[in-house]
Amino acid sequence: MSDTTLPVSARPSHFRAATDETPTARRVMIGLAVGGLLLLVFAPLIAVFAEALARGWGAAIASLGNRDSLAAIRLTLTIAAISVPLNAAFGIAAAWFITKFDFRGKAFLITLIDLPFSVSPVVAGLCIVLMFGANSAIGGWLVANGYPIVFALPGIVLATMFVTFPFVARELIPVMIEQGRAEEEAALTLGASGWRTFWTVTVPNIKWALLYGVLLCNARAMGEFGAVAVVSGKIRGQTATMPITIEMLYNEYLSVAAFSLAAVLTLLALLTLLFKTLLERHVAGQIAANHRH
Repeated sequence: MSDTTLPVSARPSHFRAATDETPTARRVMIGLAVGGLLLLVFAPLIAVFAEALARGWGAAIASLGNRDSLAAIRLTLTIAAISVPLNAAFGIAAAWFITKFDFRGKAFLITLIDLPFSVSPVVAGLCIVLMFGANSAIGGWLVANGYPIVFALPGIVLATMFVTFPFVARELIPVMIEQGRAEEEAALTLGASGWRTFWTVTVPNIKWALLYGVLLCNARAMGEFGAVAVVSGKIRGQTATMPITIEMLYNEYLSVAAFSLAAVLTLLALLTLLFKTLLERHVAGQIAANHRH
């Protein structure tokens, strides 16, 4: 009988499984992981809050109270409030279409959903400018009728939606594939309408994945810079979001104002991360409870 077939207590003392690491190797790997986190994550976060409070709480709060900072915060929250629900609706529709129907080109459609992950946000912004700018046929007509897209809120929303579109769909597709179609087909067989089936069967099954995708989408929407910088025109107090305003303030050597606004954006991201962690724990607990039953 070989050593690998013996119970652990009966194996020779010199035996070591191929997946076991020496204490030194474990300490080195843990040290590298912790060091990387400290250097790449925690140190920048500490630096942001330290710079924001370099002149005290009063200066930081006063800088957040100026007109440009308040306008940037309002615009960022408005964009997230518009783009995230729309992307949630589009993501549900895309996931439903892909998982519930068989058709030619399904793999190509999934690739199109993943396109914003590979295309540079700057390129996406340039495409929107080419399509809806004042020099294009559509954009010129819209501008002439008082509905500008580029350098206005609609263009920023479009750019944000393009960049954040895959998050909801990509969270829902694996869940809906795993669940299959049996429950929906049973509900339809029992006489339920399509909408009733969707709200009473599909939504309860995907609600946690949907919420998870919405959180990721919201975090990216508030922090997007590249595509928004191209289509917004960086008009201070009008089309400058929080990331753009932070860059403008920093370039003007207004470090306290820049880092104070960056701290607010960081706190929003950390709040999203907290919700994400709580959601993961809740889902893990629910799965464990289901397995026990």
